[in-house]
Amino acid sequence: MDLMAFLRPLSLKLWIVLLVSTLCSGFLICLFERQDNPALQHRSIISLGAMSTWYSFGTIVGYGADFTVTTAAGRLVTIGLYILSLVIVATYTANLASDLTTSKTKDIISGIDDIKNGKLSYNRIGILVDSSIEEYYLRDVSGGIRNFYPLQQDSEIYSNLINNIIDAAIMDAGVLEYATSSFYCNLTLVGTDFDQSAFGIAIPKRWLYAEDLDINILLLRESGDIDDLKRKWFQGTTCSIASDIITSTTIESMSGLFVTFITIIILSLFTYIWKKCYGKIK
Repeated sequence: MDLMAFLRPLSLKLWIVLLVSTLCSGFLICLFERQDNPALQHRSIISLGAMSTWYSFGTIVGYGADFTVTTAAGRLVTIGLYILSLVIVATYTANLASDLTTSKTKDIISGIDDIKNGKLSYNRIGILVDSSIEEYYLRDVSGGIRNFYPLQQDSEIYSNLINNIIDAAIMDAGVLEYATSSFYCNLTLVGTDFDQSAFGIAIPKRWLYAEDLDINILLLRESGDIDDLKRKWFQGTTCSIASDIITSTTIESMSGLFVTFITIIILSLFTYIWKKCYGKIK
């Protein structure tokens, strides 16, 4: 059990940037509001810092704070915090909800026996029509009833699973191993192999090199090269090991948001400086 899983929807760098943004915003609120805001007057430095940081934190998480800002510069900082809150809270909520849903539905079946026992709705099981897979399904699973979701092409297996049109699909294990380890990293195989069959290599009749081919295939098997090729292309993976881990939103994907926030903060500083200079001149 990962006690820190609730932090995974956002990357570590993004959490750090949010913390820095909260502290900096709190400092600016303290600077801008301490003289004009009744809620911050006659307080110690520690109390001022705590109240200002609480205001920034409450605004970012959408909770709000115990007081409101009164200066133009403070309102600009608040606008920046509201923009952060709008995007960050929505992103965090969406990622967390998606990950919780994924974890609940992960491996809802353990193998072909669960399909035979009706653990999945039959119309949510994808079967490639006019194939040996369809023959197996009709023979051993449904008793001749075509109650499955028909697939016309191999590629429909992956697209329909990703788009939640089907919950599972039955296909040749070698094909699925290669696809899920190389291209479709958010899909996985469950259960053990079943209904194993033999494959052959088609060659022309009376082919001149037929005997040489047999000998070389036998040598490849005895030397372990075939097993090495199987591990490389079917059991190896180009997918990230972390593909089963919660996908975190990175700081790079939020760069535009923080550029906007920094721009608003700079504008609030100019507003504060202008007001101070204008007040002295006046």
